[in-house]
Amino acid sequence: MSASFASALDAAREAAAAQHYPQGALYVVATPIGNLADITLRALHVLQLADTVACEDTRHTQALLRAYGIDKGSAQCLAVHQHNEAEAAQNVVLRLQQGQRVAYVSDAGTPGVSDPGARLVAAVQAAGLRAVPLPGASSVTTALSVAGAVAHGSEHGGFVFAGFLPTKTAERATAIAQQLAPEPRCVVLLEAPHRIGELAQALAVLGERPVTLARELTKQFEEVTTQPAKDLKAWLDGSPQRSRGEFVVLLHPVAVATDDSESLRVLRLLVQELPLKTAVRLAAEITGAPRNQLYNTALAWKREGAEQGEDGGDGKVDGAGTA
Repeated sequence: MSASFASALDAAREAAAAQHYPQGALYVVATPIGNLADITLRALHVLQLADTVACEDTRHTQALLRAYGIDKGSAQCLAVHQHNEAEAAQNVVLRLQQGQRVAYVSDAGTPGVSDPGARLVAAVQAAGLRAVPLPGASSVTTALSVAGAVAHGSEHGGFVFAGFLPTKTAERATAIAQQLAPEPRCVVLLEAPHRIGELAQALAVLGERPVTLARELTKQFEEVTTQPAKDLKAWLDGSPQRSRGEFVVLLHPVAVATDDSESLRVLRLLVQELPLKTAVRLAAEITGAPRNQLYNTALAWKREGAEQGEDGGDGKVDGAGTA
């Protein structure tokens, strides 16, 4: 048993063993997206309990299980991946009908979102059998939690999961122009390292729209940055390291347009209390007005105040009500 997870297995039995785990059920188990410690206690218990572990790659999953100190022989591991999911699902259904507990895991994260699993679950349910979800790690929700791109209760709240865009240049450009650009909500994309540069270049047509790149999430070289869409390629080219690892790409919501009078009113209030750059940034976030436009307006107010001897010299703008 792996010494580092021995106590976790004990804790899993203590915390989860008293719960009911019906036979003849498919357990859809989320596994870590990088950091092995991001496994749940219930997942560890079910993986120990399962008669069969269905998975994308049996070698990968057996290595993962061994890291936790769980031993499953080759006869207990069943390959269910995108190329054989339909036929392999019938094998799973047969095992369930025999009363087995079958755990399904993808290579990383929550199955059935971007990884295989949806067809398997559909086949199980069509056979009148039960699918039990075990929540856990997901690259989508992990990236969303630190992107600040989904504002609860806002006009353009929520998000759209688009997954991987087409790999062909023309088809990808069409998808961006026809599906992503008009979408006002946050859009979540996934991309592989060898295509992230091409995607960044294609997204440049979105101009100033903020985009968050999250790579190597939960791993040693995790990195999250937000850049205007037009600057993504230049940022990636700034270091070879930046194009390594799996990516979650989030297009931030389209700024809600407001009339000039409201944005200027908000800016006017903020510049009286805060440094100029801070006031401009907050006013842009609150009203959706272009930051450059607000900055130029605030500078004009500051120059006017200085000429009138009203600028206190601390970067704030007094007498801004003249605008």
